[in-house]
Amino acid sequence: MARPKAENTLEEESVTLGQQIRDLRKAKRMSVTNLAEKIGKSVGYISQIERGISAVSIPILNKISEALEVQNSWFFHGTAVADPTEQAHVVRKQNRRKLNFTGTGMVEELLSPDLGGDVEMIMGTFQPGAATGEIQIAREVVEESGYVVSGTIIVEIADKSFTLHAGDSFKINRGEFHRTHNPGPEVAEVIWIMSPPFY
Repeated sequence: MARPKAENTLEEESVTLGQQIRDLRKAKRMSVTNLAEKIGKSVGYISQIERGISAVSIPILNKISEALEVQNSWFFHGTAVADPTEQAHVVRKQNRRKLNFTGTGMVEELLSPDLGGDVEMIMGTFQPGAATGEIQIAREVVEESGYVVSGTIIVEIADKSFTLHAGDSFKINRGEFHRTHNPGPEVAEVIWIMSPPFY
């Protein structure tokens, strides 16, 4: 007899991200307490992240990545096996490596074949109300460009705010503080290009 699904069933991607954080933390012989101290959060919050039930924004994942000594891109994962003859040049839609930011309404898919080279291309999907984080962040060594595929987003760069629609594009210079969010009722999709590759 099949068991009924639990009411609070977690999204598979959310669980996967939490498991990756937990597995990497354990591999580095770091306690939950130590990781919590390094990112300035509570032990309970880290535990909830690892179980896939607490939100993981980009700034939080940045801190976790720094504490675990990896780049955010380490947490991308794929669901299908790519053709070995294509891996260096082609990414089929079903082979995209995904990163789900638990509880934020954001999913990012790696469009580049790998994390090497001079640029990195990512497809970002923002559910209504989703944002890259609560505060603006800056990447000192990375220039970012974006193209809005569908929906509407607001890009905040320092004290300026830009409302962008499908077909619009933008650029964020190295070191500029910025934040992106979806203010509309529809899903928004954005293609991001980062140079050099860093997440």
